[in-house]
Parts: sequence; structure tokens; C-alpha cells
Amino acid sequence: MNADDSPISWMRRRQAQRAAAHLEAVRHRGLSRLERLGPDWHFVDVPAADGRVAELIAIGPGGVHAVHVADHGRDRVLLSQDIVHIKGRHLPYVTEARTGAQRIGRVLSDAAGVPVPVVPVLVLVGSGVITVHGLPKKCLVTTDRELDRLLITGGTRVKPDTVDKLIVLARHLFRG
Repeated sequence: MNADDSPISWMRRRQAQRAAAHLEAVRHRGLSRLERLGPDWHFVDVPAADGRVAELIAIGPGGVHAVHVADHGRDRVLLSQDIVHIKGRHLPYVTEARTGAQRIGRVLSDAAGVPVPVVPVLVLVGSGVITVHGLPKKCLVTTDRELDRLLITGGTRVKPDTVDKLIVLARHLFRG
């Protein structure tokens, strides 16, 4: 603590550091199984305005996916179409995943000159029970344990040379 820092400002800074470390740990846990996909899949971090990593682009034979990670800890999750309920609150995770995928798709499409479809994927990280009463439309939802399997189920939709071009383009556009 500096001599000119007040205890309150130090405490706020420390809480922000802990929150950032927690978010990074949750993100790492949510994406840890992606290495099982093999060398055909590549990943690009998408930085947010505040410097944090907002999303991850997964590019492979199954297509282009915008992966959005959300932490629910040990809390029970109720998923009902586009609404995620945790502790009685409606959280905009599905909307955030869709919006991020649309933004990424728009940037990639503008740069490539052709439409690049990007599939939004919401990854729920935590040990709480997840109850589903209808899945959202135009957004895939999975847990961190099933993410690698979900991406593989897309089959082979994109040719290897197209995957390579998309990777170069995404890394150029979204470098941090």
C-alpha cells in the first residue's frame, strides 16, 4: 500500500484484482477441455473494451464458434429458452453470447468480403444443478465438461484451407 493510498482505495483495488483472477480461473476451467479437440482446431481470444478477454473464437472443421463462458458456481441454474435464472435473477448470458457472436461474425464477414456464419456457444461453469425447460434458439448451451464434444458434433463443414484463412484473419483482427 502506498503512503498516499487510502485503505478504502487499496481494498477496492484488491477486490478488483481478486475478481479478475476469479474470472480468469473460471474461463480457464471452462475452456480447459478444448485441447482435446486436436490440431485441427484453433482458438483466438477476443479482447473487450476494458482489456479483459470477453470471448473466444473456436475455428475448426465444425465451423466458427464464439464461446462465451459464464460462472454459476454451486448455485442451481434454470434455463428456460433465452432466460437463465440463478438465485432468482434473470441473467442475460444467452443474449450476451448471441450479441458477441453477431459482432464477431460482422467483423469477420466485413474483412473476408463474404458472409462468415458464427455460432454462439454459452458455456456454464460450476457444480450446481442445471435444469432445462427449453433450449434457446440460435445459441448452443453446454457445460465446461461437454464443450469439446459439442464442437466435434458439428462434423466437417469447413475445408482445411478455409480454416487456415479464417485463423489468419481472426488473429489479425482480434489481436490484443
